[in-house]
Amino acid sequence: DIRGQLNFKQDCMIDVNVIFEGEIELGASCYIGPNCFLKNVKLGDHVRIEANSILEEAIIEAECVVGPFARLRPGAVLKTHAKVGNFVEVKKSLIGEHSKINHLSYVGDTTVGKKVNIGAGTITCNYDGFNKHQTIIEDGVFVGSNTALVAPVTIEKGAIIGAGSTINKNVAADSLTLTRAEQKSLPDWAAKFRKKQA
Repeated sequence: DIRGQLNFKQDCMIDVNVIFEGEIELGASCYIGPNCFLKNVKLGDHVRIEANSILEEAIIEAECVVGPFARLRPGAVLKTHAKVGNFVEVKKSLIGEHSKINHLSYVGDTTVGKKVNIGAGTITCNYDGFNKHQTIIEDGVFVGSNTALVAPVTIEKGAIIGAGSTINKNVAADSLTLTRAEQKSLPDWAAKFRKKQA
């Protein structure tokens, strides 16, 4: 369903139930999966938009993969070979070359460098109830799953963030940073609890 202007190069494939709205530009050999919505979007060559993804006012450079079930909100820019996977939302952010946000994450008001891996369940806490704040993630950073990055914050080049961390201070280059409560186990507690419930 074309509700605007659709321009495309050769060898593009568009599956069923796709809606194009506004100004759309597709590079060569792009694939748009079923049930996608694109509004004012520019795609480079060899881009794959997997099923059930929503893209609005975004720029996706060559060789990127988006979705399935991804949402790119206004101001999202994906550089070459970036990947935004299932149930990921990106808003007003630049995702650098060869960087990956594979699943279940929110990235807003953020600059992500090259070759960054952002683990599942990571969120950038960009809004304090009054103002939006910036997160900067430099090249080669690894962010473990279920991490909250509380903006404004900078994660410097090559740093590793341990899974389950809440980061609210800048992280030095090439360091390991994590925030976790100590894990404790109470022997036989579960067995005693089940016996009590019987």
